[in-house]
Amino acid sequence: MATVLSVSGSPSASSRTNRLLRHLDDRLTAHGHEVIPLDVRTVPAEALLGADFGHPAISEAAALFARADGVVVGTPVYKASYSGVLKALLDLLPQYALTGKTVLPLATGGSTAHVLAIDYALRPVLTSMGAAHIVQGWFTLDRDITAHENGTVTVAPGAAEALAQVVDQFSAALGPRAAALVRSVPARAAVG
Repeated sequence: MATVLSVSGSPSASSRTNRLLRHLDDRLTAHGHEVIPLDVRTVPAEALLGADFGHPAISEAAALFARADGVVVGTPVYKASYSGVLKALLDLLPQYALTGKTVLPLATGGSTAHVLAIDYALRPVLTSMGAAHIVQGWFTLDRDITAHENGTVTVAPGAAEALAQVVDQFSAALGPRAAALVRSVPARAAVG
């Protein structure tokens, strides 16, 4: 069992990105991993905007990154890049906070025009932070994510299958025991 930090870079509590990550957390838990959610929007703004490296919330976030074997980073795409709140947190972490970690980058957005944001905006920053292995990421269109009032989501079948595949690849990359568990979780479990 690996420890996975699931980081939502959305500034909104009711965002599709946040709900999609929590949905995927369930799949990782079914694979036998311990999943720790981190919603960057809950980190005090004064710590993020004031670049307060010593703030307890920043120290706690850094400790969560240090503890994790793998990190899922999800963000909505704004102006062809990842969210500012995510950037603010990443800027305050130690330079090599991802050293030795397997990372899964995910993004959501309203248009396929933003699909390359993972490779051209997010992946370079994750690489510069020392990620040992960045698995294939995935961009999901907002229209493929239906958020329900009870906090759950339904993902359109094609997107759900693709997400299941990248999550399973991420899980397998976390270690041999994880790979055996991935083979036992059916792909349909990703459909909400």
